[in-house]
Amino acid sequence: MGDIRRRGVVAAGITGLVAPLTLALTAAPAQAASYCTTSTGPYQKQAEKFLGRPVDGRQSAADCKAIRSFQAKNGITPTIGYAGPVTWGVMDLIDKQKAVGRNPNKSGKCPVNKGRIACVDLTHQLSWIQDGKKLVYGPVPVRTGRKGFVTRTGLTKVYWRDLHHVSTLYDVPMPYSQFFNGGEAFHSVGLSMWNPPGSHGCVNMTPKDAKKYWSLLRTGDDVFVYGRKPGT
Repeated sequence: MGDIRRRGVVAAGITGLVAPLTLALTAAPAQAASYCTTSTGPYQKQAEKFLGRPVDGRQSAADCKAIRSFQAKNGITPTIGYAGPVTWGVMDLIDKQKAVGRNPNKSGKCPVNKGRIACVDLTHQLSWIQDGKKLVYGPVPVRTGRKGFVTRTGLTKVYWRDLHHVSTLYDVPMPYSQFFNGGEAFHSVGLSMWNPPGSHGCVNMTPKDAKKYWSLLRTGDDVFVYGRKPGT
């Protein structure tokens, strides 16, 4: 969460979301483990299937290497190749995001009578921009608030934009910040969008997507956030 100073009022902000859906894996810092576990995790078969490995439900050296690689790319720790609930949760979310395809607002939950609007689906950790019923950009994967810092739901508006914002609360850069609900903003981060457990409330985006949102949205544009992030 970043914080912002505007008109003399200090607002504590939150560091915090295809055509077809682009699930870009951005390498994130992870605590490297010096070994690969031989233990079979409770989600071994699911992980094997997701990674295109032979599905036998038994941990092998090759299985562990593949799982560790996935964990390292997404900042999942400990990075020891164990197919536990956190690792499977990320894999399952990616599968669900892929299944959404080119119709992210199939449920009609994001308003289509507002003109240009940025939609955030917390359940699928996806965001997109639409104009009426027309999909303008996305859907793209995003990283929203973790448990205790959940991204607030509801209809708001982009009220302040800062291209080179730096959080004075956490002393971290928040490029392409577009604030829409108190200290919550769309902004770029150098993390995988599936890095657990999530942001402090902001809608984290890849640099590419945050830059595109910056070019498409303007102050006063509507933002609608709905659903519930897995694990919160």
